[in-house]
Amino acid sequence: MTTGRNFPPGFLWGVAAAAYQIEGAVLEDGRGPSIWDTFSHTPGRTHRGDTGDVATDHYHRYQGDVALMADMGVDAYRFSIAWSRLLPAGFGEVNQAGVDFYRRLCEELLEAGIIPVATLYHWDLPQALQDLGGWLDVRSAGWFADYAAVAKEHLGDLVTMWSTLNEPWCSAFLGHSSGEHAPGLTDPGSGFVAAHNLMLAHHRAIAALRTTAPRPEDQLGIVLNLIPAWPATDSEEDGRAAAAVDVVHNRLFADAVFHGRYPEEIRELHARFRVDDVIDEAELAGIRTDLDYLGVNYYNVNHVAHAPGAPAPDAWPGADEAVIGLPPGDLTEMGWGLEPEGLTWMLRRMAEEYPAVPMMVCENGAAYPDTVGPDGLVEDLERIAYIRRHVDAVAVAIDAGVDLRGYFVWSILDNFEWAHGYRVRFGLVRVDYETLERTIKASGHWYRDFIASSG
Repeated sequence: MTTGRNFPPGFLWGVAAAAYQIEGAVLEDGRGPSIWDTFSHTPGRTHRGDTGDVATDHYHRYQGDVALMADMGVDAYRFSIAWSRLLPAGFGEVNQAGVDFYRRLCEELLEAGIIPVATLYHWDLPQALQDLGGWLDVRSAGWFADYAAVAKEHLGDLVTMWSTLNEPWCSAFLGHSSGEHAPGLTDPGSGFVAAHNLMLAHHRAIAALRTTAPRPEDQLGIVLNLIPAWPATDSEEDGRAAAAVDVVHNRLFADAVFHGRYPEEIRELHARFRVDDVIDEAELAGIRTDLDYLGVNYYNVNHVAHAPGAPAPDAWPGADEAVIGLPPGDLTEMGWGLEPEGLTWMLRRMAEEYPAVPMMVCENGAAYPDTVGPDGLVEDLERIAYIRRHVDAVAVAIDAGVDLRGYFVWSILDNFEWAHGYRVRFGLVRVDYETLERTIKASGHWYRDFIASSG
């Protein structure tokens, strides 16, 4: 089937999804608007003006979706909670209908023998909080900690695995520096301010989760999208350019999470973009908390070259004269290369350079232009090859001594892929966006058979 290696006892094989990408029902049962509702309804922000208003209608079809997961034999399902479904104003009165939905979902998962793995924030900040300043307001860390406590209080008897933030680099720099994601701001300094407040929010939320309805089996973590930044050549100039991308994308967040401080290069960028007066690193150090696990999302490698005079890429402010190019070989529909060796490399790097904590690959997957056959089936052989090669990379990392506890495919369903709308499909399950009918693809059947043989 694949490597033939034995995975550790209790290793979790899972699938993942996110609230705004699949739930729909954006105006139902008291849910408040999020920044992605606002962003996707702004002309020109998403492909063809696509929105998550209906998405895959998981809010109404969750029972069938859980049944599909059970059919695949997965051990765990990583989902996100829509902050504005629990707290429509971002804080204050709890929306019981939102609590009830997530309780029903978790109960359905547990009944099927699937572990619910909850992510508190997958980019959908309540619009009411954005109106107050969003992640640029220092109060945001407190808002998030209070929300974490609410979620734990109401769902902690059903959920023991929690992550605070999903891919804070995206929230900070795609949302505030490049404008590709909600809230769509385009100021380099704002990216660093948002990143800092997200790191404060993470540590405060971990503390809130530990003290709210505590259970001995609780596992608390964060999920970072760690992308290797590899120099395009062996030249010294390409090496410096790659390091400048790496420090913004990876080291900023890993150092803040594990050490409660920033690399010196980031401090210099704080001063350069004149935000050092609003970034209190002493506060970060004072509230730093330990993790039970680190989630790693991996899709690709950034190949970085030095280009004299080139401006810094919008999503990596300060990486002057750095250009991120395409890798050799085949690309996924997102324009990403197939480089599973980058996953092994990054897992080993994290294990060697940062305090030892268990890790999980919380997202890994690929978008391809799926073709529906005359029989209605999707023979997505490219996706199968992609997943197989990355599972091999996971096994290599484990053999090298990395304490890895799980692997989650992104995603269980085709869904709203943020600014790409419904143009690209990542799912193990095809969704017909006209009828919302679900069909397990060949990759879903492969994953089921692999889990059965390796689990």
